Amino acid sequence: MTTAATLAPPTAPPTRRRAAPPWVMGGLAALAAFSGTGASTLNGDELATISAASRSLSGMFELARHIDGHFLPYYLFMHFWGMAGTAELWLRLPSAVAIGVAAWLLVELGRRLHSTRAGVIAAGVFAILPSVSYYGAFARSYAFAAAAVVFAFWALHRAIKRPVGRRWVVYGVAVALVCSTHLFAVLVLPAQLLLMRRAVAGRMVAALAAGSVPAVVLGLIGFGERHAISWIPQRGPEVWLKFPKMAAGTTTLGVALFAMALAGAVLLWRAHRRDPARVWAFVLAGWLVLPPVLLLAVSLLVTPVYVDRYLFVTAPALALLAGLAVACLPRLQTAAGIVAVALGCVLAFPDHVEVREENGRFENIPWALRVVKAEPDDGIVYGQSQLRTGFDYYADSLMPVDVLRSGDSPDADGFGYPERSDLSAALEGRERVWVVWRGTKQSGLEGDGVPRVGEVERAGFELSSARHSGDLPGLTVALFTRR
Repeated sequence: MTTAATLAPPTAPPTRRRAAPPWVMGGLAALAAFSGTGASTLNGDELATISAASRSLSGMFELARHIDGHFLPYYLFMHFWGMAGTAELWLRLPSAVAIGVAAWLLVELGRRLHSTRAGVIAAGVFAILPSVSYYGAFARSYAFAAAAVVFAFWALHRAIKRPVGRRWVVYGVAVALVCSTHLFAVLVLPAQLLLMRRAVAGRMVAALAAGSVPAVVLGLIGFGERHAISWIPQRGPEVWLKFPKMAAGTTTLGVALFAMALAGAVLLWRAHRRDPARVWAFVLAGWLVLPPVLLLAVSLLVTPVYVDRYLFVTAPALALLAGLAVACLPRLQTAAGIVAVALGCVLAFPDHVEVREENGRFENIPWALRVVKAEPDDGIVYGQSQLRTGFDYYADSLMPVDVLRSGDSPDADGFGYPERSDLSAALEGRERVWVVWRGTKQSGLEGDGVPRVGEVERAGFELSSARHSGDLPGLTVALFTRR
């Protein structure tokens, strides 16, 4: 009869020296992520974090009743974190630390599955991914979700190898963290069901059930707020072709690593073909490929939810399987690992440069402020009310008059601000007005994609100039003068 202990692979034979302590790899990964923190300006999602976290506790709960309820645990954390400051570096530091934790646990999980070398290579690959640099310098919960997912797989391996009560408690806590960091991070959990065996089924189900309570609560909240994501278009299976790029943050390296990951799953299976632990090959493959499949299924069956960033939790699996592929080579594994990481750096270099540019988050408000050359009595109108959060964050005292603003605090049920409805009267006596909107020039100047632009024109103004920040969706800054 299969016992719980046989479900985990045997520990690799001890080596004379470890390639690197796990905390060293975690620290290097955190530094790699943090290195891009100060270059790129905050985008709309990060500014939403500031808006939510800067409210009172009652204000955050009120916001959660209307929008972003599934982000409430993260907003609560950032509420207390932000008490020490709201500088870009400080706001993004927790995400970089989360990346370091994920890399640390990857080393440990790789050691458990094969060898320390496998874990170190996996952490090295993980650290050089442009997606890691992006989300590790991003004031949202995606890096937290990735760390929680690696923690859950590591904790499950420990619990199965030695199924004592406290290890199942740790696993249950890890599952709860997965559910609390991002709602769609739970899509990795079905892969863990492949490890269900009679000897551990009861305790595993109990831990999963207890840990999944936050997912149930946040899922019900999110379903009631699905109007907030009505902007997400319906997708088809063609999105899977872009999945390697999404996970890695770059196309060429992503495709290469995906091929290595598939090879890693096969090699892990072969390495344990006479051991029940071979099921881990399917578990890791499921961790990588099930989330995009399930997310698309939810999109087609419930409501459109397929957004690439929701799948960042697969990046650790991509790196781990690639690391296992290299570690399973018959010889020269260390040299091959160094070559793989170095070649990955070369292939990903342009993408690393891009995510570290000022416009690396595709919403460059400091650029917009430089374009706005205000004269006395100039007014400004925002195509999307929530853009004010970013302009308030970055602007100096030379800003045009915000003619529509009627309150200093954002709306209790969203990220916009209370505004006057009489735009024509608000612009009375002004000869110039700046209009800023999220999107291309065409989206505001053609059709009715940005209603405020049409209102400005009907108030007696005509377009004088318009500039777009370059990357999509980007920002457009237009100057209108009175006819």
